[in-house]
Amino acid sequence: MDLPFDFESQLAARATLVERRLADRLDGTPRPGEIVLPPRILSAMRYALLGGGKRIRPFLLMEAAALFMPDADTEAAALDVAAALECIHTYSLVHDDLPAMDDDALRRGRPTLHIAYDEATAILAGDALLTLAFDMVTDPSTSLAPERRVALVSALSRAAGFGGMVGGQMIDLASENRHLSEEEIVTLQAMKTGALLRFACEAGAIVCGATPDDRERLSRFGEAIGLAFQLADDLLDLTADEAVMGKATGKDADRGKATLVSLHGAEWAHTQLRGLVDAAVELLEPFGDRAEPLRQAAGFIANRRN
Repeated sequence: MDLPFDFESQLAARATLVERRLADRLDGTPRPGEIVLPPRILSAMRYALLGGGKRIRPFLLMEAAALFMPDADTEAAALDVAAALECIHTYSLVHDDLPAMDDDALRRGRPTLHIAYDEATAILAGDALLTLAFDMVTDPSTSLAPERRVALVSALSRAAGFGGMVGGQMIDLASENRHLSEEEIVTLQAMKTGALLRFACEAGAIVCGATPDDRERLSRFGEAIGLAFQLADDLLDLTADEAVMGKATGKDADRGKATLVSLHGAEWAHTQLRGLVDAAVELLEPFGDRAEPLRQAAGFIANRRN
């Protein structure tokens, strides 16, 4: 009889793999084409990137790839892309914390990068993490076919760029102390938070050369859990303790930011979360038991406590 799947152990195991891959890439050794790695920016990048976190986006990417039973080379490529995605996510947090943006002093229970170092270093470290991500996806050492690397670069650029995460951040900044409709809030959140989560799920299919139908199915799964992630985040911003979250809470209300929770209330949000998890799980039905890690990930995202 098979033992039940242990989600938290698998999440931690995937996080360890990603942490090691990132630490190896930031070992201080210049790669071909690099001239020198200034110690201060390298130190700042390591501080931001190796500072913990659940690594939920890399987990989603690697588990999405696992649906297609990849060989060892493809698994290694999925790990590289997962690590690259974490570089993008971390750069976004570093820039989001800056005084010109959300002006946060705490991230993952530690001083934010611009507090621990300085603003200029934080900006440059974020820039370096962004470009490092594309270096990792396109590295010639990977066994991934060139057309798959091109597809990954295209999808990641659009998810992270001005039509995705960056654009969502711009809309978010412009919306402070301004009434937004429900449709506008959903669009903002699908861009700022959901785009990278959607990419994580779709990228697993791209890495493995899955069919267009499977790629679309996982993209839709990513959209559903992206909405759930932001809804849960908005609830936590209202109810969670700063010590548990490892960052400031209650800031959305303080800055006059509209959220679906502020629009409809916590009870409505909990009902929506249940519906989003059900929709996400339904999308995974064709994959059978192989999708159990992703099913549990959907529930984890909707019910997280930090």
